[in-house]
Amino acid sequence: MNGMRLNTKKALWRDGRAVALLLAASLTTMANATISPALPGLERLFAADPNAAILTRLLVPAPSLSVALVAPFAGLLADRFGRRPLLLAGVVLFALTGCAGLVLPDLTAILVSRLALGVAVALIMTAQTALIGDYFEGTARSTLMGWQISARNFGGFLCISLAGWVAQTSPRWPFAIYALALAFLPMMHKAVVEPLKLASSGAGAAIPGTADASWRKTFLALALLQALTNMLFFLVPTQLPFLLDARGFDSAAATGEALGVLMLAGGVAALFYARLRSAIGYAGVFAFGYAAMASGFLCLALSPALALTFAGAALIGTGYAAVSPTFVALALHLAPLARRGLAGGILTASVFLGQFASPLVSTPSIARVGYDGLFGTAAVVLAVMALVAFVTSRKNMPAL
Repeated sequence: MNGMRLNTKKALWRDGRAVALLLAASLTTMANATISPALPGLERLFAADPNAAILTRLLVPAPSLSVALVAPFAGLLADRFGRRPLLLAGVVLFALTGCAGLVLPDLTAILVSRLALGVAVALIMTAQTALIGDYFEGTARSTLMGWQISARNFGGFLCISLAGWVAQTSPRWPFAIYALALAFLPMMHKAVVEPLKLASSGAGAAIPGTADASWRKTFLALALLQALTNMLFFLVPTQLPFLLDARGFDSAAATGEALGVLMLAGGVAALFYARLRSAIGYAGVFAFGYAAMASGFLCLALSPALALTFAGAALIGTGYAAVSPTFVALALHLAPLARRGLAGGILTASVFLGQFASPLVSTPSIARVGYDGLFGTAAVVLAVMALVAFVTSRKNMPAL
């Protein structure tokens, strides 16, 4: 493993590796949603295409499908050939495929570029997760995982806001925002160094608590739980606009404001992740996070007031920001050093599988129980998850 271990926030800010990984984290959230404000304009721009309506709506979720399919294989590549080349290649591919919509002639070509963008996100997220485990441990690792959620939220908020502004000039201009990755590349190239070869670092030896193959079963359960968590969380961006429209609000404006509140609340909450995990442990963090999300969905289900909709979004963002880094922390603890790339890839895939499955599962449910029933059901499921986490003995949760 590579060099120095960091144990303080002050030291983290001085470590170029930590800064570079935070920059990488800020890229991943912008992959899907950055072009959302441009979708109506793109549909009008390519109105001659008989499939324009469906193709424009596929542009946002398309990267998620690629990430879900490619991330496990990216993890194998990270373990075989190293994390650094995977990360740098992913950033270059991210900029090229993200900006491609500026010049591509039709929606089909743009859709293909969005699928390729998902490959880039898979490379970046997989390498980044493995490198956090390789570089840091203990408090430093927990702190950095919280910070990366904040980086994703704040980065997403800024990029979506900028996209909404430039889309007023041309629906193609939001694609230019992806060039931001090239500005980050020199810092990443300089700061991110490949950890010492796995063989020379004794990676073939077992880490305490992972001496046998039993870690795989626990890790698989963790990945499935993360997929379920993201499937529930993704109800907000996929179904909230329709709920607000059904209640008579200006859905475009209200949804943008609600998602902005969600991102900002999550970004702030994630800054305190390390302190929260230290105070109440992993089981406590899961209980707190799922309880907050359940309360948020209950607000959405029961009240037509826009103020409570924003409060619900803030609670959901806070809860999701608490549980998200916990999945990474537990995965890095469970997986042996030589399998951290694969673990990061599977964990990344589970996030995007949950996102991709969310509208497929929820849309048929709306026909039976309506939007209020859908969000109410989500609140009940999350409340049960919070209760299970609360009664779980903390001594059975690994401590780092």
